[in-house]
Formats: sequence, structure tokens, C-alpha cells
Amino acid sequence: MSLHHALCWLRRDLRLHDHRPLAEACAAASRTTVVFIFDTTILEQLGRRDDRRITFIHRSLAEIDAELRGQGSMLIVRHGDPVAEIPRLADELGADAVFAGRDYEPAARERDALVARKLAGDGRRLDLFKDQVIFEEDEILTGTGKPFKVFTPYRNAWMRRLESEDGPGGPIAEHRPDLSRLAPAATIERHQEPWDLERLGFTEEQLWLKPGESGARERLERFLPIMPKYGRQRDIPSIDGTSGLSAHLRFGTIAIRELVRAARAVGGEGAGIWLNELIWREFYQMVLDRYPHVEHGAFRPEYDAIVWPGREEHFTAWSEGRTGYPIVDAAMRHFNATGWMHNRLRMVTASFLVKDLLIDWRRGESYFAEHLLDFDLAANNGGWQWSASTGCDAQPYFRVFNPVTQSRRFDPDGAYIREHCPELRGYANGAIHWPAGTDAAAQRRAGCIVGRDYPAPIVNHEVQRERAIALFREARR
Repeated sequence: MSLHHALCWLRRDLRLHDHRPLAEACAAASRTTVVFIFDTTILEQLGRRDDRRITFIHRSLAEIDAELRGQGSMLIVRHGDPVAEIPRLADELGADAVFAGRDYEPAARERDALVARKLAGDGRRLDLFKDQVIFEEDEILTGTGKPFKVFTPYRNAWMRRLESEDGPGGPIAEHRPDLSRLAPAATIERHQEPWDLERLGFTEEQLWLKPGESGARERLERFLPIMPKYGRQRDIPSIDGTSGLSAHLRFGTIAIRELVRAARAVGGEGAGIWLNELIWREFYQMVLDRYPHVEHGAFRPEYDAIVWPGREEHFTAWSEGRTGYPIVDAAMRHFNATGWMHNRLRMVTASFLVKDLLIDWRRGESYFAEHLLDFDLAANNGGWQWSASTGCDAQPYFRVFNPVTQSRRFDPDGAYIREHCPELRGYANGAIHWPAGTDAAAQRRAGCIVGRDYPAPIVNHEVQRERAIALFREARR
């Protein structure tokens, strides 16, 4: 132990358990202070004062602070630009070093480089550790030493490395911070600033799930018994068949290592399919890190040449759930109300925007980025580019989801549609997926006239499908 005082800077890791940077800080220093910065460079870009994510973060931090106080310490929270605030706080507290989890987003890497430079100028250092993924940077490469561009061989290499390095000290081993080395509250409380939501300029919002580490653990405990059925239930949005942990993963209220350990402990087909989804998350993190141009353009640059002819009023109808395609409208209405969307519906709504409405995928990506409670740049970008056929190992451009077929397959009894498009409840199971295809008498019996009580379809799927394919073919020439 060579350090007198260390700061553990929380970012995408809002927890105290199985926390590598905190464990490393407590092992290296005689005392450690846990800090969080409400980053004004990010907050000022948010267009909403009612952003649910700020409520999620705030409540998660309150839980951390309460646990730290139970240990005789406290959480220090600041509001400002971390490039200025972290060096300033390190100076105020006389900290020798700052410990944090590595972040792979381009803006985060630039921020951390600036923080490291400022700290170094004061004779301090920034130590970054792998914490939000199992494997990072160049740890998973092709046989020729290049980053992967296709998921399946990436997954196979990922699994081989996990199995070869499994055991004590391996990539999914638990990191246990020694909380007895936390700085006493009495020595750091004068460095605290008010951090209630009103002072931060945001309002308290209702959330569809419980935030914080306790909320994450409850979601995992609820999911464990149904994990074996995950492969059969994950695509049915009316069934609570997914983990619901995406927001917790995004904000790090639970460690990815714990989730991988849980999947391996349960075992079987369902757990294997869920583990596969966790590896997709890491694949997209790798793609953003190794191919940063995807943040603003297509992974395959030839598709940036596409001039999307979609109409603004169609984008508005899509965003408000007024397209006349019930599964799309139900998904978008649910999303706007909660900030969450089932993964199958993310694919359906994204495909519809790009290949039915012929609107640039970046418009949809941006809309989701604004509203998703679990917004993660890598996952959001990767998912949208997959659906738009512009990305890494994406769906082929000539495969276009038929929203009515998807609806009949994954919401067969119309339960999800009825919940979120209540005006359609009177339609029979066979008709609710495409009410525009029913005759006037059937619409009267259902108590919902298409074009009056529910929107008429704004486009013809078959026509738009051919137009979309033509756009991609032209770009590929």
C-alpha cells in the first residue's frame, strides 16, 4: 500500500460490490473517497428536464450514499465538468490518485485523457481498470490480429478465452472492495455540495423499474427461475420473459461479471442464449471502440451515400405511434411512456422506420438516444445499424421485416397491442394485427373505424420494401 488517499470516481458503475476500481483503490491507499460528478457537458445536451435517466442515477447514488454512511463514510457529489472537477477535488482532498473504470466511448476517452493530463500536471495519476466488460480493446482478435467484424466468430473466440482463463483471478472473478479503508465522513463532509434534483435542474420522474444495486439484484433474482425458458419467451413482448437488466447494465448497478457467473451457474439452453445476448453487448462495445467512425456514420461507408427520401410527417407519426401498423404503434406508445422497449420490438420499429418509411437510421437512433432509459451509445448504434443493414454483421439489406407478420408471430393473441393501443381492443385476434384489412362491418363491430378512431396505414409495406431494396442496390454499385 503506497498511497495515502485515493479517489474512486464512479461513472458507469453505480454500485459498491464486485467493483474493481473501488477494490483496487482500497487495496492501494490507506483511505479512499468515493465520488461522482454530474457531468454538465452531458446534462446541458439533454433536451428534457424530465429525463428519466437522471432520476435513475440520482436514486442509485442516494442508495450508495446511504450504504457508505452505514460504513462511516459518505459519497461526495459534484456538479460540473469532470475535466475541472476531478483534479480540483483531488487537490482539495489531497488525493494521490484517481481510480475509475475504463470507458470506451470516443468522448469518454477524450475526457479521460484530459483528466489524466491535468492530474499528472499536479503530480497525481488516473488509473483506469476494465470493469464494464469481460474482455476489452485487443483482448479478442481474429487469427490475423485484427478486430472482428462478424459476431459468431467473435463469440466463439470470447468463449474460448473465458474458458481458458476461468478460475481465481480470472475475467469473471469477483472484486471485493475493503470498505474498512473508506475515508471517514467527518474528514470529507465539508467537500460535499448540494445535489438534489431541483438544484441540478431536473424533475423527479416515475420509473418502470427500481433503480440502484438493490433494484438490480431484485431483477436478477426474479429472472433466475425463468432463465431456462428465456429462449422460448424472450421474443413475446406481452410476457415478462426477459431479464429487464439493460438499464442496470448501462449504469453499472450490477457487475457484468456477476451476470456471466449467474448464466454459467444456471446453465442449459436458455442461459446460453441469454449469455449470447451479453456477448452481443460486448461485441458492440468492441465495434465502437475499434471502429469509432460508426458513431456518426455507417460501418459500411458506401451506405452513407444513400439519400433517404422519407417524409417528416412520417417520422412524426412513427415517433408518436400513429402509423396504422398496430405492433409499431403499440411499441412506440409504450416506449414514449416508459423509456423502455422490448428487444424484438426495437428491431421491428427500427426496420419499419428505415425500410418502410425510408428515413435515415440516424434519425431513429437519435430519437431512441433521447428517450431510452437504458441508452448506451454502443448498443443503440449497433442495434440501429443492424436493423438498417448498414452495420457490422448486420441483417442483409434485402431482408425486410414485415410488421404484420412479426405481429402475428410474436403477439399472436394481440395482448400487447390491446394493452398499448386500447382503441383496437374490440378486434378479434386474427384481425387486430391489420385492422385496415377488415371490412366496414367488422370495424363497426370492433367499435373502431380505421381512419377515424385509429390511423389508416401511412405507407404500403410491399411498395416501400421494394423501394428500400432499390436504394441499397444503388448504393452498392
